[in-house]
Amino acid sequence: MSNICEQNQISLIVVNYNAGDALFDCITSVMGRVGEIVIVDNASSDQSIERVEKIFGSDVCVTIIKLPENLGFSKACNIGYKHASGQYLFFLNPDCVVEPDTVQTLCAGLENHPGTGMAGGLLLNPDGTEQAGGRRLVPTPWRSFVKAFGLSFLGTFFPKTFSDFSLHDQPLPSVPVSVEAVSGACMFVKREAIESVGLLDEAYFMHCEDLDWCMRFRENDWQIVFVPKAKVIHAKGTCSRSRPIFVEWNKHKGMTRFYKKFFHDKYPRVLMWPVLFSVWLRFLIVAVYYSCRHVFSMRG
Repeated sequence: MSNICEQNQISLIVVNYNAGDALFDCITSVMGRVGEIVIVDNASSDQSIERVEKIFGSDVCVTIIKLPENLGFSKACNIGYKHASGQYLFFLNPDCVVEPDTVQTLCAGLENHPGTGMAGGLLLNPDGTEQAGGRRLVPTPWRSFVKAFGLSFLGTFFPKTFSDFSLHDQPLPSVPVSVEAVSGACMFVKREAIESVGLLDEAYFMHCEDLDWCMRFRENDWQIVFVPKAKVIHAKGTCSRSRPIFVEWNKHKGMTRFYKKFFHDKYPRVLMWPVLFSVWLRFLIVAVYYSCRHVFSMRG
């Protein structure tokens, strides 16, 4: 493996919100593989940050920032970045556990591809299957329309027109490949690229800020690579299970902002409005589902 990053050049940034024991497991898996660890806690109430502070708080490589309120993922990431000193910023969700060689594998994937500013790893479910979102195309309004109305099957005959933005069902590549977007759960980024592109858009509270960043990276001529041998086990949803409707609201709100920001002037209203309508119709359906499930669980 060539172009290995020096450990002291890498800063890990983890944004925590009620991740429980997962936060400890995450930090443990990366300890000794990065130069510094910056943990930004979004006013957690589950004692997760207190446990990590008790165990790792005396380590000179660990910085813990306790925010007085939940400022959202983007703002917390940006705060972590401003406290980090590394030339490489490794943004990792607290419900992720990395394998021993993941950090250096991500670095090699980044450095061995000229013009690359961001690398993402292979996100795995706890059962070992590939998780959606680790490698993907940008969900443009048209691609979202295709997916929402079940037209993806036409991609077999017209791949350029009816392609799905999810790539996890495609064969796993054996080497790093260029992609349009990776997941915010695992982003290994060059500092010089961030200085060129700018920080995460803080108008997103949670969800879609990673897509926004990937769009801006590519608009500023920075490539993004997916590194299949950099494995990350992601217990998706650990931090959001207690407030599903709140999470879904921000997810759909974020997608609406994403569409308006990047595609409002590129797509005719006859397509944009049905897409935006379907976004909020989906939210309504999901909100009703979670509300009914809550009511029935209370009765049970």
